[in-house]
Amino acid sequence: MSSDAQPADPAKSFQPHNHAHCVADTVAALEAYCSDNGLKLTPVRRRVAEILLAEHRAMGAYEILDVLRAEGLGSQPPVAYRALDFLSTHGFVHKVERLNAFVACTHPGADHSPAFLICRSCNKVAEAEAPGTEGQLGQAAAAVGFQIEQAVVEVEGLCPDCNDGD
Repeated sequence: MSSDAQPADPAKSFQPHNHAHCVADTVAALEAYCSDNGLKLTPVRRRVAEILLAEHRAMGAYEILDVLRAEGLGSQPPVAYRALDFLSTHGFVHKVERLNAFVACTHPGADHSPAFLICRSCNKVAEAEAPGTEGQLGQAAAAVGFQIEQAVVEVEGLCPDCNDGD
């Protein structure tokens, strides 16, 4: 993945916006990435990306499999897991460990360390950019000679819809 993509605004996941734009832009980036790197973008891989992009929320593999099954694209768990593995390996989806679910990357193409803002009430997820090897975490790692290769931050709280003045 290149580092020239612009980071997305994490508020976008918590506010109404044009989903079609998100889906079209990211699917075009996925197609270009696969073409440039000699990778096969199968109909199932493409559809899994589209599903996650259209939903703008974290989804479990079995929830994705239900959609694929209804559309005649596969009914066995490996179908969804293989597509999710491919998309995750190439930076188009991220796994949100706390929810045991997957979310579409909101800025594919950017070399980044994701930070997930997870609403504890409705489970909506917004992706922000974590400092990764910079800041206090990077300094602490460097102080003990540890080289950070990947960092994922998951933060739990309340989204704007659920934070009604509590």
